[in-house]
Amino acid sequence: MRYDDQDRESSNIEDRRGRGGGFRIPGGRGVRIPIGGRGGGFSLTTLLILGAIMLFFGINPLDLLTSDGPINFPDIQQMPQTQDVNHRRADRSPLDIPGLPGGGEKSNSNDDMKVFISRVLADTEDVWRSVFKSFGREYSDPNLVLFTGGTQTACGMGMSAMGPFYCPLDRKIYIDLEFYDQLKRRFNAPGDFAQAYVIAHEVGHHVQTLLGIAGRVQELKRGMSEREANALQVRMELQADCLAGVWANLNHQLKNRLEPGDIDEGLNAASQIGDDMIQKRQQGYVIPDAFTHGSSAQRVRWFKTGFREGKMQVCDTFGVPADSL
Repeated sequence: MRYDDQDRESSNIEDRRGRGGGFRIPGGRGVRIPIGGRGGGFSLTTLLILGAIMLFFGINPLDLLTSDGPINFPDIQQMPQTQDVNHRRADRSPLDIPGLPGGGEKSNSNDDMKVFISRVLADTEDVWRSVFKSFGREYSDPNLVLFTGGTQTACGMGMSAMGPFYCPLDRKIYIDLEFYDQLKRRFNAPGDFAQAYVIAHEVGHHVQTLLGIAGRVQELKRGMSEREANALQVRMELQADCLAGVWANLNHQLKNRLEPGDIDEGLNAASQIGDDMIQKRQQGYVIPDAFTHGSSAQRVRWFKTGFREGKMQVCDTFGVPADSL
């Protein structure tokens, strides 16, 4: 992507790195703290300290006495995404979409990444402010929180193992910059635009929140089975992918940001983090009913749709049959 020292950096960055906001839990969302056993266990002072730490993370210390299993942190609300639809009239309101519910340590490299992310976030602000203004609405910028290991959010405890996420309750995006190293090494998705795509996707969830889509989806999910709720969540996630594509198109029109190979980086990232690819890596087989973000093919298709058309109206993932997602 084309950035230089003259490009604006967003002021909506909250840097919590190195504050010791949580435990690091490789590959999991729960933590188990042993008490007693051979060797005498912990002293009273140690237990009091541990209890205070657990309360800070929103964990009830009494759970240690009543459960033999891991202590789980509160769930973070998930947002869903988008897909490819027939071409809509250009003069139509973006709100008028048939079928949509509701109408650690700081290194130099991490500091460079912070600058990059702040410039990408600034570009999302400029694009979405302009889009919202075009149909008589005001865009409210989200904050982006950088953290290390774990951090408190209005949606519960946020952990690095969860990957980047958006919390609709405080309207903030959360990311541990180590995720980008995982994106490159574990998911084979290197490149600056792959990193920008991740931010654009989470901003897409913010757009859904501002338009009332996210709230309506959460209402509908409360009366659904797990299978049905997962399927609706997939549509939400695919819509956020589509909105990320729309942003990439409009941002390039406004600021000439894209370089050869950038879109391929984004498409590769979308493919590598599809539910089917992740399940194959983790367990060796695929369970479609457990998808919450969409398959690799679906994520690629909807990002391409948004990028090709450059209009929010094409991101109607809720109005297409399941076999067309």
